[in-house]
Amino acid sequence: MSKKISKTPSDSSRRSFIKKSGIVLVGGSIAYPSGLIASNSASVDTVLKVGLIGCGGRGTGAASQALHADPNVVLTAMGDVFEDRLEGSLAALTKIKPDQLKVAAANKFIGFDAYQKVIDSGVDVVILTTPPAFRPQHLTAAIAAGKHAFCEKPVAVDAPGVRKVLEAAKMAKEKQLNIVSGFCFRHDLMNKDIVGRVLKGDVGEVRAATAFRNGGELWFKDRQPDWSEMTHQMRNWYYYNWLSGDFIVEQSIHSCDLIAWAMGDEMPIKAIGTGGRQARTDEKYGNIYDHFAVEYEYANGAKSYLFTRQQANTKGRNTLEVFGTEGSANLNLYGKGEIKGKNPFVYRGEKNDMFQAEHDQLFAAIRSGKPVNNGTIMANSTMMGIMARTAGYTGQEISWEEAFNSEESLGPNVEDYAWDYNYEMPAIAIPGKTKS
Repeated sequence: MSKKISKTPSDSSRRSFIKKSGIVLVGGSIAYPSGLIASNSASVDTVLKVGLIGCGGRGTGAASQALHADPNVVLTAMGDVFEDRLEGSLAALTKIKPDQLKVAAANKFIGFDAYQKVIDSGVDVVILTTPPAFRPQHLTAAIAAGKHAFCEKPVAVDAPGVRKVLEAAKMAKEKQLNIVSGFCFRHDLMNKDIVGRVLKGDVGEVRAATAFRNGGELWFKDRQPDWSEMTHQMRNWYYYNWLSGDFIVEQSIHSCDLIAWAMGDEMPIKAIGTGGRQARTDEKYGNIYDHFAVEYEYANGAKSYLFTRQQANTKGRNTLEVFGTEGSANLNLYGKGEIKGKNPFVYRGEKNDMFQAEHDQLFAAIRSGKPVNNGTIMANSTMMGIMARTAGYTGQEISWEEAFNSEESLGPNVEDYAWDYNYEMPAIAIPGKTKS
C-alpha cells in the first residue's frame, strides 16, 4: 500500500431542499418508487431510503443526522443483534423525526444476519454503526449490493479487516458509490481552517505533532443469568479487543486520524510504544488496556506522539499540537484553535455540528452525482491505531509493513457468530511477552 494517500475531498456545501416529495399515496399508505438511484445520483425530489445497521446510541444519533440532512430521506429498515436495542432506537427516532420514519414490522431485523436483510430490503443508503469488528463484512456487503454508506469509525480491528475495507473502497470507486466515514473532526469548521493552514505551510515544514485523548471510565452492563458468554461479550463489546479493537482503536482513533490529517495523510514508517492496565484491573473489563503512549516516525524523520488513557478521576484532555519550522498550531478539539509563530492566527469563525456535517456531505454528494469516497483515509487512520496497539501490546518497534501485512485476525470466524458459540477471550497482552 502506498504511504502517500489522497486528501479528503472538499465538503460539498449543504444544499437547500425546497421541493416537495414525489411520493405517491396508495390506499392511504405511502409507496416509494424502486430504482431511485440507479445512476448513483438522485434529483432533489427523489426519496432516498435509508437502512440503519447497528441501533445503539451512535447508530441512533447517525440516523437522526441523516434524517435532518435532507427532508426527502426516510428510514425504512433497521437491524441489530438485540431486539431491545432496535426498539429503543426506533422509539427515540420516532420522537425526533416521526414523519420520516417508515419502518414496517417486516423491515425490523434481529440477529447476526440482520445486516444483510437490511441491505436486501430495498434501501439506497446504509448507516454502519455496529461494533467495529463487523464493519469490514458489512461495508463489503453494502458496496457489493450497490448501496451508498456512512461508515462509522474505526473501520476494522485488525489488518485483514483493513485490507478488506480497502478492497470495498476500491469497489465503491468503480461503482461511483459514496462512502463517508465517521472521522467527524475532519468536518469541524475550526479544525478544517487550522489544519488547512498547516497543510498550506503556515507553520513551515512540520517536524512533530502530539495528540492527547484522556478521559474517564465508560459504561458496563452486569452479566445476567440467562446470558451466554457470547451475549455477555456482545453486550459489553467495548471491553473485548476482538469487538472494539481496544480503546486506542475504538475511541482514540480520532487522535490517530487528526495526526494523519496534520501530517498530510502521510503514513508513518514505524511505531514504538507502551501501554497497560492500571485502573482496569477487574476481570469485567475484558482484555483491553486503559492507557497507551506511542511514538510514530516518518520517512523524512518527523515524529508524532499519541498519549491516551481512560481512567476515572483523571484530568481530561483532547488536543492536537503541530510543530513546524516556522511556528506551531494548537487545537483544543472542543474549544480554541490558533497558529503561533511567523503567521499568527486565532480562529474566531463559525461553529458547526461536525456530526451533522458528515451526513450533509453524504446526501449532498448523492444528490449531485459527485461521489465522495473516504475509504482510503479511514482505512489508513484505523491502521495507525492497530499499529499503535500492536506496539503497546508487544513492547516492540513495529514497521508499517509489518502491521499492514499482518495475518493476525482477532475474534472468531464470521461463520461462527452464534449466541451459543463459546468464544474464549484471549489473554491480556503483556509487553515483552506477547507476540505479534
